[in-house]
Amino acid sequence: MEFIHIYHTNDLHSHLKRWPRIQHFLTNRRANHEKVMEEFFLFDIGDFIDRWHPFSEGTHGKGNIELLNESGYTAVTIGNNEGINFPYEGLNHLYDNRKFDVVLANLYNNNGQYPTWLIPYKIYQTQRGTRIGVIGLTAYFPLLYELLGWQLTKPLEELKKWIQPLNAQSDVIILLSHLGLTDDEQIAREFPEIDIILGGHTHHTLPEGKWEGQTLLAGAGKHGRYVGHVSIQVDENNIISKQAELYNVLELPPLLDEKAISKELYRKGKKLLNQKITTLSKVYPHDPFQETELALLLCQALREWCKADCAFLNGGLILGPLSGNVTLYDLLSICPHPINPCKIPLNGSELKEVLLETRNEGWSQQHVAGLGFRGTVMGASIYDRITFNENNDIYINGHQLDLNQNYTLAVPDMFTFGHFFKDVFPQKKKEYFLPEFLRDILKWKLEKQS
Repeated sequence: MEFIHIYHTNDLHSHLKRWPRIQHFLTNRRANHEKVMEEFFLFDIGDFIDRWHPFSEGTHGKGNIELLNESGYTAVTIGNNEGINFPYEGLNHLYDNRKFDVVLANLYNNNGQYPTWLIPYKIYQTQRGTRIGVIGLTAYFPLLYELLGWQLTKPLEELKKWIQPLNAQSDVIILLSHLGLTDDEQIAREFPEIDIILGGHTHHTLPEGKWEGQTLLAGAGKHGRYVGHVSIQVDENNIISKQAELYNVLELPPLLDEKAISKELYRKGKKLLNQKITTLSKVYPHDPFQETELALLLCQALREWCKADCAFLNGGLILGPLSGNVTLYDLLSICPHPINPCKIPLNGSELKEVLLETRNEGWSQQHVAGLGFRGTVMGASIYDRITFNENNDIYINGHQLDLNQNYTLAVPDMFTFGHFFKDVFPQKKKEYFLPEFLRDILKWKLEKQS
């Protein structure tokens, strides 16, 4: 009888306050299992890196890779925060110093080849000869990857291509899935050969796992709140039992120096970002529920960057004021979102429908989660080259909106992924501007002004 222990993390999103405790826990578990000759594997399922944190931003994500190295990860797959929040060269060199495998089957270079730092699957062998096949898949955002210079294939089609050779070489098959729970359930039904799916992306928490047929699904929530553990018993290369559990990180023994460690990571990042961009001659105040000069400046930058007729954004995107010497750290602090500019062609009637929705009662008070937004509340609608009179008539660049005319509207891309403007945006062809985030175009505007 052989005991195999699989530990997994997902969607940490650079919430590094809990990381010292997680790392200490994993180190101890590894030592305990190895002491009694039990197998130990450690996987991350993506979105370990999130550029809102100064350490991640300042080190271009490579500091996060060092954290994974120090913890002795066996393999990782990538999430959308690794995949589409770095320029091409940023992702292509992100894993240069890794001490683990990057397993991902549905990402290719533009020439149709896998990049050198990636393998579609890997077969690991235990001391007793059990073969564990591990394959990775990441969420399907083909247009955004294409704009950055990558090819992303459909996850299930890629899985169909690899499942037969994987099955022939493996006694146990594990999928590292940054696809979300619904996709994981579908894969379990369509690919019963897969024994275990370690999941992420939708931040699902499965305290004892979830069974779909004979496949065990696992998920450890988000932000390092849990560490997942799947234990398998194998006899003569056949699985006898498998079970999943979660460890609540806040219930793990605290470390005396964990606050100091996480503060030091923050300090390192802040120091790297202490690069002056400009000096402001006045204070630019912050108020998410008012049209401030700073929010207007960002809205103007958005329109100019996209070369659009008009633009709007939400005041909640600005999280603080600016004054005096402005550094990269300051811009990250007030605009930490991995959100890109986007331009959408609309006729006058469609534009009117969208703009009137932004003036609905309760719009500014909405709490927003996900979609790259790292604030809390929607905030006031901020417009550039869009005005309204007392009758709510709309004017674009001083001219009354013509319902039959064609316009281009620049918006933060978060409005194209969620539950906003569902009668208009899904049907429209959108132009995304990558790899620049909103803070990059604010930097560009401030430098331009100075």
